Amino acid sequence: MFSSQMILQFDLREEASFDNYYFDQNKALYAALYAMGAGQGERFVYLWGQKGAGKTHLLQAACHVARSLDLSFFYLSLQNIKKLDVSVFEGLDALSLVCLDDIDALVDKPKWEEALFNLFNQMQEMRHRLIVSAPVAPSQLGLKLKDLESRLLSGMAFQMEELDEETKLKALTARAKARGLDLPSDVAAFIFRRYPRDLGTLFGVLDKLDQASLVAKRKLTVPFVKEVLGV
Repeated sequence: MFSSQMILQFDLREEASFDNYYFDQNKALYAALYAMGAGQGERFVYLWGQKGAGKTHLLQAACHVARSLDLSFFYLSLQNIKKLDVSVFEGLDALSLVCLDDIDALVDKPKWEEALFNLFNQMQEMRHRLIVSAPVAPSQLGLKLKDLESRLLSGMAFQMEELDEETKLKALTARAKARGLDLPSDVAAFIFRRYPRDLGTLFGVLDKLDQASLVAKRKLTVPFVKEVLGV
């Protein structure tokens, strides 16, 4: 039996919150994932979209909701599947919420496809909740196990588009504000010019600047940012 204290909580980014994700056009997505984190609503949701769309952020945000309610949960990215064993799925059906990121990594791996198929069925039997993500729709994954494909097609699916630049800027500003950090518009514009514009990279840059600002006791300015980032 698992407990929330036994789950790999260190895999969760603290900034992965529903509060700093912009659901402007998709309130249904927010409602579905928040409810699942709280142990309610849908029992299976499939998220798909290219890198930068925020899939990992939302899976981890749902886990944070579960943790806040002392519900058991598990988050895992299958991106480094070569370092994992299928036994990692054993016993997960006992948990309130399981979030599996990057399930496209198990395509053409029969043991993994079968393991996910079994986990899906077990979660349904236990009336627990499963959220998975991939870059493409279930029918485009190319799964060899067609029974698994049919399971992934059976639930609610959301296609996630990459956030536009204006929305990413809002997200970056909101994260800075949450940290008590003033992010001037010229500094934000400089970061956007210099770095890839996926939120993971942008948040990582902001984290580094936040730490440097605290240590140096300086506000964020373009010259200071250049100094910190070695640009």
